Amino acid sequence: MEAVNLVDVLKLDRTQSKMATFLSCVLQPGHGIGRPSVSHAVVVIFLEFFAWGLLTTPMLTVLHETFPQHTFLMNGLIQGVKGLLSFMSAPLIGALSDVWGRRSFLLVTVFFTCAPIPLMRLSPWWYFAAISMSGAFSVTFSVIFAYVSDVTEEHERSTAYGLVSATFAASLVTSPAIGAYLSACYGDNLVVLVATLVALADICFILLAVPESLPEKMRLNTWGAPITWEQADPFQSMRKVGKDPTVLLICITVFLSYLPEAGQYSSFFLYLRQVINFSSATIAVFIGVVGILSIIAQTLILTVLMRTIGNKNTVLLGLGFQILQLAWYGFGSEPWMMWAAGAVAAMSSITFPAVSALVSRSADPDKQGLVQGMITGIRGLCNGLGPALYGLIFFMFNVEKMKFCIYNTVSLSIQKSLIPGPPFLLGSCTVVVAFLVALFIPENTEPPVVTCADAKDTSMLAGVHINTPLPGSDEDTPALTSDEDFEPLLQDSVV
Repeated sequence: MEAVNLVDVLKLDRTQSKMATFLSCVLQPGHGIGRPSVSHAVVVIFLEFFAWGLLTTPMLTVLHETFPQHTFLMNGLIQGVKGLLSFMSAPLIGALSDVWGRRSFLLVTVFFTCAPIPLMRLSPWWYFAAISMSGAFSVTFSVIFAYVSDVTEEHERSTAYGLVSATFAASLVTSPAIGAYLSACYGDNLVVLVATLVALADICFILLAVPESLPEKMRLNTWGAPITWEQADPFQSMRKVGKDPTVLLICITVFLSYLPEAGQYSSFFLYLRQVINFSSATIAVFIGVVGILSIIAQTLILTVLMRTIGNKNTVLLGLGFQILQLAWYGFGSEPWMMWAAGAVAAMSSITFPAVSALVSRSADPDKQGLVQGMITGIRGLCNGLGPALYGLIFFMFNVEKMKFCIYNTVSLSIQKSLIPGPPFLLGSCTVVVAFLVALFIPENTEPPVVTCADAKDTSMLAGVHINTPLPGSDEDTPALTSDEDFEPLLQDSVV
């Protein structure tokens, strides 16, 4: 009897051991497929935004059917609430990821960001309400950029950020066209189902395949550390960053440049459909072409520019392209003008990864999540103000009336008597101010100084290697080397 009980106990122990091993592989940080890499971040971003890209055509239809009289205005309000919540929550989520790891918060942000997708066909009102509320967790980019900073050396980050941003563009190359085709052939219900399945695949990928990127020693040193209100308060975070003049100038540049960009993204496809009279298929092709050009710009062209003209000048060049494309959208009234301005817009997409690299260099290794969360929070604030501002300007210039007249015989005279895109012209002026502010960003951004005695410990804790001079160069010590003079992308192998 005792032997039987002993056998049962051994079998039970083995079963529990296997279950514990399985749960540890799935739930515990530091497990997944392979070592943490940029590839994991790329897959997470691609699947999330591919799911939303599928819904481009159905969402425009549902938005117009739900709010037929004030489509632009309600679109701005919905996106505005979402952006405001993103602004309020981004620093807190970034700070928590610095303490508890990136993987858990990747799971949380992706899950709640994609949660509204099934509601599109169930209840449009609940769908738009859920989109607004999901802004509290729609900060995947801040966690992703912190993840990338954990697994890359400092001289690789600008290209790694560009690769992540290019992946965002790549997710929009084919997904709107696929969504438009499925919607035309099989209806919107199938599109929503496919988008839901893609979102579930993203969640499963994080659970099963994404390893934790935050070094274990950093988690052990900070595990259970209290998160103060100062860390969670977005305004307090900005006041802290304001103590560093360089980061302050970068943040102002981000705000002034992304404010019109956020408004443009929230209403531009609706503008093409209602004012320029693009069909759903044409919009899908437009998104695909601009997405392909953005991928090229954010990978190959960004790498060349960072190596030849430096980080700051790359930001300035991107802002210049943004000014041009916004002005073109503002004055353009013909379809070919939209296509030409779209090509320029693809070139302007190099701005954000270049800015993210500047911010990353100015932050300590253990504060990457907080700083990237602050930058994403500023973008979230712009995602609130930009759509609302664009919607209000569209309403003030009677764009709602223009879209009802676009199919009758007097539509051409009405369009030509007004500026086709007044919000885009205002956005162009805003980016001009951002360009002027960016001119004052110092040429050389000093990295944190690390002594030789602490170099080994710091690299172990933060997972960030200290830059060393190139063989044959005139640089003697890392502390005397600036990021601009070092030409970091000469050693980059991410692309």
